[in-house]
Amino acid sequence: MEVINKRDQKSLQDLLTHELDFKYATSKEVLPGIRRIVAPNPSPYTLHGTGTYIIGSGEIAIIDPGPNISSHIDAIINETKGEKITHILVTHTHADHSPAAKPLANLTGGVVMGYGPHGNEEGEEGADLNFVPDHLIRDNEIIKGSNWELECIHTPGHTSNHICYSLKGTRAVLTGDHIMGWSTTLVSPPDGNMKDYFASLEKMLFREDEYYIPSHGEMIKNPKRFVTALIGHRKMRERQIKKYLHHNQISYIPDLVSKMYPNLDKRLIKAAGQSVLAHLLHMQDLGDVKFSEDGWFLI
Repeated sequence: MEVINKRDQKSLQDLLTHELDFKYATSKEVLPGIRRIVAPNPSPYTLHGTGTYIIGSGEIAIIDPGPNISSHIDAIINETKGEKITHILVTHTHADHSPAAKPLANLTGGVVMGYGPHGNEEGEEGADLNFVPDHLIRDNEIIKGSNWELECIHTPGHTSNHICYSLKGTRAVLTGDHIMGWSTTLVSPPDGNMKDYFASLEKMLFREDEYYIPSHGEMIKNPKRFVTALIGHRKMRERQIKKYLHHNQISYIPDLVSKMYPNLDKRLIKAAGQSVLAHLLHMQDLGDVKFSEDGWFLI
């Protein structure tokens, strides 16, 4: 029987923080050329709220306009007064990231851009099934404004259409929900995929970035260490599953959740179950586990 590696979990927890210096409806410079406005949608899933980012000056891009909350859209307009919004980009199609894109485009004339509509037509809880971009983004595409340039990095896992954006000249990547500063990322099937998530994390390790700027939480200043800790944490979760499935001790997801996430906020139990399912499906692809009418078991 494998033992849970406590060091993986501890190293990640040491890197996470709930701290963030912000005021709602007010923009704050994160790095030169990058300003953030936090949407007023705090929750156990969004921390303080969704970070909407303003890129450049004069003629600008908006990344993740956020939920369709009128006060937040007003804040974006007010905080960019005297500037022209030419591009509106989303990292992915969840209800706290993309619904404000169309209303903002109607007000400003900005072109709405994203990897595509939500990847699963039936969608999961929190999916924005109404998002349709004016321009389809592709991996490695370069999007240019008058004083800024963004490289698009396709990072599926959290959703199949998740995109990160690297701002040229800053060595910073806006990571959306792919990598967050306060929490691990939810991977929820059917659109979320743990195999893809592992691959997308490893993809980021090949880059030489200095900063990650997530949609939720503080800027990450040691990207490779952080990604390595995330991968270690996910592998630790799969070792936990193997431990609890050993000798058929536990075979159903609710039982695994109760063991793997003790003292979990009740509002997050369903999400934890989806994360465990994502791990089990990944482990099934690897040939480690199998599902039957009696539940999940080790092969």
